[in-house]
Amino acid sequence: MLIVAGVFARGGSKGVPNKNLRKVGGISLVERAVKQAVNTERVGRVICSTDSEEIASEARLSGAEATWLRPAALSQDTSREWDSWVHMINHLKNDNYHADYLLVVPCVAPLRTIGDLDKCIDTAIETNADVVIAVSESHKNPWFNMVNVEPKTGSANLVLNPPKRINNRQEAPIVYDVSTVAFLIKCSYLLRAESIYGGDTRAVILPKSRCLDIDTEDDIKLAEYSLSERKDYIQ
Repeated sequence: MLIVAGVFARGGSKGVPNKNLRKVGGISLVERAVKQAVNTERVGRVICSTDSEEIASEARLSGAEATWLRPAALSQDTSREWDSWVHMINHLKNDNYHADYLLVVPCVAPLRTIGDLDKCIDTAIETNADVVIAVSESHKNPWFNMVNVEPKTGSANLVLNPPKRINNRQEAPIVYDVSTVAFLIKCSYLLRAESIYGGDTRAVILPKSRCLDIDTEDDIKLAEYSLSERKDYIQ
């Protein structure tokens, strides 16, 4: 199985300015993602896709390839990252490099471990899945304590209505949050599909403690604290 890892990092970020270059636990989010990908044993190449020369330089110093910049059309706030994944694989195909899987290693999940990436790869090998995602058990449940609110009246109703009323969280079906730890996609599927849910999608269940998604300054503070408890910031 030939696996190429992709670190996708836009230069623009509004919630946390220059987010992908922010240092968390002593190194930038880009550097951490690249080094984790580089140190994942079954990954053949690590490539950074970005519209920022500064991020590209940081990625190269960290061990990734970054020889081209992503088109501006794929780097807007409203751009689908899926399209950037397709762009990378087509770029590699044009260079006659044909990977079996793309391992997406997002910069915004600094509490991820290399072992988590390995688990995703193991699942793909065992099942031949089109997509492997990393998830964690959700603290909120659409069958029990998540509601839609009608804008005009303020009336609230459960997101999902069970056939029989559920009276406590333990009775509700277990649901999971999709994390930004990793996405592993079969390249042949990626080039013909439009979503991670259109084929055979498998999940790797991880602890909530490793699935933090950096989106705010508070998330960065939490990541700093969590990483300070670890002996190895990369592993």
